[in-house]
Amino acid sequence: MADAKPERYELYYWPTIQGRGEFVRLALEEAGAEYVDVGRLSGKEGGGEDSIQGILEERRRGPRPFALPALKLGDTVLSQTGAILHWLGPRLGLAPPDEDGRAWTLELALTVADLVTEAHDAHHPIASGLYYEDQREEARRRAADVVASRIPRFMAHFEAALHENPAGSDYLVGDELTYADLSLFQLVSGLEYAFPRAMKVLSSEYPLCLALQARVAGRPRIAAYLASPRRIPFNEMGIFRHYDELDAPAR
Repeated sequence: MADAKPERYELYYWPTIQGRGEFVRLALEEAGAEYVDVGRLSGKEGGGEDSIQGILEERRRGPRPFALPALKLGDTVLSQTGAILHWLGPRLGLAPPDEDGRAWTLELALTVADLVTEAHDAHHPIASGLYYEDQREEARRRAADVVASRIPRFMAHFEAALHENPAGSDYLVGDELTYADLSLFQLVSGLEYAFPRAMKVLSSEYPLCLALQARVAGRPRIAAYLASPRRIPFNEMGIFRHYDELDAPAR
């Protein structure tokens, strides 16, 4: 009897930015899962922006994705980063085996997503459909609050979660890496890109978070991914954007 073919996931996300799709990419890469980043394929290969937009408009029985990222496996199609990771976690060995542990992992990942939104709104506080230049003054005011108040509040929460893990491990939940750890890695990396001066000041206050970031970056599959062309560089089209005028000192 022939061996069953490995499952191949299809990730639908914009081809030029990390964005929220990166949290899913990191999970797939860490697990060594077979997947295709549809938006980054050529049109002849069935990819490109038309294809990823098409999954939002495709008629099907069951829930229709509202926005990207979307993940497809066979007839299953999911959207919303948190929902995707919650579904993928047990399949990829990136979630605890117990129900409480899985719920806590999701809670932490959703809290990461909250700060991701705060980081986005630092440069687009009025409307996503407007250019940054159209809301520059408002962005200065919003970014100052994000740096002085919001980042410290969230990071202190993650630092406490690492310190107080009942398992006594170096991870957020239990004694093994979960998708919440990968999400925190991406969050810290994005904040360092967007607010390098502020994060340099703040880094001494969150040593456990910074240590986790370094451990994740050093995991063999993640290290290989970060060094490969599959990892899209941070840029001024994504969620985490660096504008020097917004990177006010943290204190």
